[in-house]
Amino acid sequence: MIHFIGAGPGGADLITVRGARLLGEADCIIYAGSLVNPELLQYKKDACTVYDSAGMTLEEVLAVMAEQERTGHTTVRLHTGDPCLYGAIREQMDALDKLGIPYDDTPGVSSFCGAAAALNAEYTLPEVSQSVIITRMAGRTGVPEGEQLRKMAAHGCTMVLFLSTGLLEEAQEELLAGGVYTADTPAAIVYKATWPDEKVFRCTVGTLARTARENHITRTALITVGDFLGKSYDRSRLYDPGFTHGYREGKTP
Repeated sequence: MIHFIGAGPGGADLITVRGARLLGEADCIIYAGSLVNPELLQYKKDACTVYDSAGMTLEEVLAVMAEQERTGHTTVRLHTGDPCLYGAIREQMDALDKLGIPYDDTPGVSSFCGAAAALNAEYTLPEVSQSVIITRMAGRTGVPEGEQLRKMAAHGCTMVLFLSTGLLEEAQEELLAGGVYTADTPAAIVYKATWPDEKVFRCTVGTLARTARENHITRTALITVGDFLGKSYDRSRLYDPGFTHGYREGKTP
């Protein structure tokens, strides 16, 4: 059996209870060493083989999985955050289907949630933004034509950029080219959210690239953009005493 597990955003104690249990039962762990906190390996048992996939190809990862399955072992494939976001798990699952090897998927806390926690922020504020766009800047790997960053930015809602820290000059231009964000729109760079060496840099869209450059941030960071980082928002109607819903009758003050 192959267990795909989301390791969480970084903090070793932010993996799910199920994920930690499966790590402890595994005979083999293949983890993304360039992104996953190695402290998570503390959950493994002594008699467990560990592979760092940072230097491995898809074919090499699958070969290890197939060999472990052939010998009756249980394998954990440990991905950063939640593997449904930029985890490249679909190609692994499709290959396992062809090989007839069973697998399951245990979700994890995504780093975009860790970034919000680091900022003490709520992405969806009444009358500010009720939508979150998770995307990335096109680089060596492109994005679909309709998902160019300037087109996403045209919505003006909360935005979280993955895999874009090394492209902030270009990302800054694209965000402004959307025509809704301005140079003064609040933004923040969250470096290694929930890790012991987490750092938060609040800035604006117009100072994103400079802020990263001045603080020597080139990777392992998320970019958050939008007025959710500001100070103005409306009170939630859910907890308004005058608002009626299925669990409470509203009362006029």
